[in-house]
Amino acid sequence: MHYLNISFSHKNSTLEIREKLSYKDDDAIKACLIKLNSSEAINESILISTCNRMEVFCSCSDIASATRHIFEMLSLRSGISIDELEGRADIFDDSSAIHHIFSVASSLDSMIVGETQIPGQLKDAFRLSYDSGYCGQKLSRAMHHAFKCAAKVRNATDISSKPVSIASVAVAKLKSILDNIEGKKALVIGVGEMSEITVKHLISSGADVHVMNRTKEKALDLANICGVKVLDMQELPKVINEFEILFTATAASEPIITDEIIKPCDFDRYWFDMALPRDINYHKGDRINLYVIDDLKNIVDENLNLREDSARRAHGIIGRSTVEFFEWLNTLNIEPIIKEIYQKAFEAAKAESDRVIKNGYIPKEYEAQVHKMSEQVMKRFLHQMTSKMRSVSEEAKSDMVTSALQFLINKESNDMPDKYKCEYALNIIEEK
Repeated sequence: MHYLNISFSHKNSTLEIREKLSYKDDDAIKACLIKLNSSEAINESILISTCNRMEVFCSCSDIASATRHIFEMLSLRSGISIDELEGRADIFDDSSAIHHIFSVASSLDSMIVGETQIPGQLKDAFRLSYDSGYCGQKLSRAMHHAFKCAAKVRNATDISSKPVSIASVAVAKLKSILDNIEGKKALVIGVGEMSEITVKHLISSGADVHVMNRTKEKALDLANICGVKVLDMQELPKVINEFEILFTATAASEPIITDEIIKPCDFDRYWFDMALPRDINYHKGDRINLYVIDDLKNIVDENLNLREDSARRAHGIIGRSTVEFFEWLNTLNIEPIIKEIYQKAFEAAKAESDRVIKNGYIPKEYEAQVHKMSEQVMKRFLHQMTSKMRSVSEEAKSDMVTSALQFLINKESNDMPDKYKCEYALNIIEEK
C-alpha cells in the first residue's frame, strides 16, 4: 500500500487553472471520488478543493497507475492537457505525501501561513469522503495524525496566535488603500465562513455593511449574528452600482457579476472576488479596482516574513511527526502480535506442564505427550480469537484493537512507548 498526493495550489497553478480544476459542491466531489476509486490501483481517496488548492489524496497499490488515472480524469473534466497538468502538479508519494498533508493541516502550505480556515476545510473533505464510504482505514490513519500534528504546531508555536485568513487579508488590503472606511457602504455577497469573517472585519472598521445571498434565510441568520442589513439577491443588478466596496465569496459555478449589470459611476469602486470559480467577470467599467485571491501576494509575503521563525519550528514538528507516523504504522502489523501471543501461551503451557510433572501429578514418561496436549489446548483456545484478529485487520477499528493488544502483551515489561499505547481511537469524524 502506498500514499499518493497530487496537488495543484497557488504555488504551482494560476487562478485560471485552479478555477477549471475546482469542485464547488458535495455532489460534484462525490462524483469525482467515485471515478477516482474506480481505478484498480486506488482503494481510498479524498478530494480537497478550496480557493487556493485542489488536491487528490489517496492510498493505492500502484503509484504509477494511480497517477496516470488521476491525470486522465482531471484532464477530461477540465479540458487541460495531461502534459500541462503533469508539468504543474506537485506529486508526493509515501513519506513525502504524509509530510505534505501534515503541512497542509498545519497551515504551513497555505498562501496565508497560519491561516485558520484550511484545517476545517480539510476535516470537511475527510468527513465527506469517510461518511460516503470513499475512504477508510488507511487514509483515516493519516488524517488522524495530520490533525494531531496540527495541534502540536498550534500549541508549540505562535504561528496562529493572530488568526488570519484570505478574508482578513482582503479587508487589510482595502484598509491599506482607503485610509478610512468608516461610514462607507459595503456589500458582502455570500454567507459562508469567509463572508462572515469579512462582515465582522468591516463592521469593526465602521463600514455600513449589507449582505445578500441566494438563500435569504441564511443571509438573515448572518444579519442577526452581526447586526447588518439584508438585501434580496434579485436586487443585485439594481444595487451593484450603489456600493463603493464589494466583497463576494459564493459557491456559484458561473460569474454572478458581469458586464450586463455594471454601469458607470462617478466614484471609485473596490471589489474583492474571493470565490473560486470567480464571481466577477467584466471587461468594461472605469474606476473599478478589482482584486482576486492571487492579488493579495504582497500582504501574504509580509505575513510569511513575520512568521518565519514560527514556520521553521513548525516544519521541525511536521518532520518529526512524519517519522513517528511511519514508526507507528510499523507497529500495526497483526502477524507479529499473533505470533507473540502464541509464544507467550506456549511458554505458559510448558511452564504448567513442567510443574505438574515435577510435582508427580503425571508420570515423567508422559512428558512429551503432556507438552503436546497443552500446546494443542492453547491453539484450540486461541484459534477463533486470532482468526477474528486477522479478519478485523482491514477495518478502521483494528488500529484501536491492535494498540490495545500491544499494550496488554507488553504490560509486564512496560517497554512500549506511551505514544503507541491505545492512542488510536478513530473518532476523527467527531473531532472539531
